[in-house]
Amino acid sequence: MDNQILAHHESLDLHEIINFKTLCIAKSKLMQGLVFDQDLKALMQKDVEQSMKALEELQIIYERAPFEAPVPQNRPTPIIN
Repeated sequence: MDNQILAHHESLDLHEIINFKTLCIAKSKLMQGLVFDQDLKALMQKDVEQSMKALEELQIIYERAPFEAPVPQNRPTPIIN
C-alpha cells in the first residue's frame, strides 16, 4: 500500500494543502518578530517546528503524484516595454 500512486484530484488537493501550510509557516515566522510575550513567541516557534515536520511528511507523500510539470529548457523573454 505504500507504493500506491495518488489520483489526480488527490494530488491537486495535496498540492493546495502544501501551499497553504507553507504560507502559514511564513506568516508564523514573520509574526514572531512582532510578539513581545515570550510564552507566545515560544508557542509560535513550536508551531513552526511542528509544521515544518508535517510539511516534510506531506512532500514525501506528494512524490507519489502521477504527474509532473514540465520545466521548459528556454524561458520566454520578458516584455519590458
